[in-house]
Amino acid sequence: MTTDSKAVTRATHDKVILPVYAPAQFVPVKGKGSRVWDQQGREYIDFAGGIAVTALGHCHPALVAALKQQGETLWHTSNIFTNEPALRLASKLIDATFAERVFFVNSGAEANEAAFKLARHYAIKRHSPYKTKIIAFYNAFHGRTLFTVSVGGQAKYADGFGPKPADIVHVPFNDLAAVKAVMDDHTCAVVLEPIQGEGGITPATPEFLKGVRELCDQHHALLVFDEVQSGMGRSGKLFTYMHYGVTPDILTTAKALGGGFPISAMLTTEEVASVMTVGVHGTTYGGNPLACAVAEAALDTINTPQVLSGVQARHERFVSILQAINEEHGIFEQIRGMGLLIGAELKPKWHGQAGKFLAAAAEQGVMVLVAGPNVVRFVPSLVIDLEDIDQGMARFARAVEAVVKAE
Repeated sequence: MTTDSKAVTRATHDKVILPVYAPAQFVPVKGKGSRVWDQQGREYIDFAGGIAVTALGHCHPALVAALKQQGETLWHTSNIFTNEPALRLASKLIDATFAERVFFVNSGAEANEAAFKLARHYAIKRHSPYKTKIIAFYNAFHGRTLFTVSVGGQAKYADGFGPKPADIVHVPFNDLAAVKAVMDDHTCAVVLEPIQGEGGITPATPEFLKGVRELCDQHHALLVFDEVQSGMGRSGKLFTYMHYGVTPDILTTAKALGGGFPISAMLTTEEVASVMTVGVHGTTYGGNPLACAVAEAALDTINTPQVLSGVQARHERFVSILQAINEEHGIFEQIRGMGLLIGAELKPKWHGQAGKFLAAAAEQGVMVLVAGPNVVRFVPSLVIDLEDIDQGMARFARAVEAVVKAE
């Protein structure tokens, strides 16, 4: 934990890192399963999951083994060559989903950037050079590139960086009439998260998703699902679209795909992929054999009946304890979400104070997240031990009590 013989501490962050983060005061140094330890050796129970990334917990044996084996074999080749781990992973994703083609990149933003470019390129090539409108939703989040923050419907992430990509329209989520009102033959795609994540853990209604699919079909527009956060077993199925019986034309996945190793993917059909040609899009690190080997191990582990069926039981345990906490303290307006993507929305009295509960939880030795200023978010490992849930939620209950008493 040293560099140039000087101790690295939380204070070092404020001196050397671009000031775009406000990390916790403790510095994690070790993780195992759903437990994390900081520099002082203090233990935390992890309900944050690296923001829905460590879906198998920390240092899962299957992922560690894959990393070690591939790390001693082949790290990187670039897109000048293909490699076996990438080909195996792509084949398994195709076998498990609607997709027929896969494109690997390194982050959710890059996967979404590729998806949005592909949607416009397909519409221009197959239909019209004027078919470029993208319909997206308020409170959505799709990444931090200029294109993806523009498609995401939150001004706080997009404003202040100069001119934005044009021809993007935002409407309220779960409002089919609003989509219909702006849908026309110039629309190339409708882009949405089946469960809005950063916007507050809001699942789409079945009627809404089915209606959007029908509108896309009527107007020859593509339906793009951002499953960066909701995918890879998080909802209790490998991808959330599988709950709804609604199939997208393009799907993006990241976060838990590598279980903590940076990798993402864009999945699509043969027809949509057919407009792409050599050199039209690309990436240096995407499809890296090291990342793909780890992701293959993650996919093999998550996409099993044992893991996926266990998600719902864990969901019910979290929700029942949150309801008990709410009965005692009356702070939550609603508890919502699917699987192990759970949001507890605070009552109006507590609006804007989700961060207080996060900080209080850390003081009690449990890591949680927020999803906007009014929602406390829980995205733990999909295989978290029931004992860890009970102990962690007991700590969270103490945190809630502390905040309420201090008010």
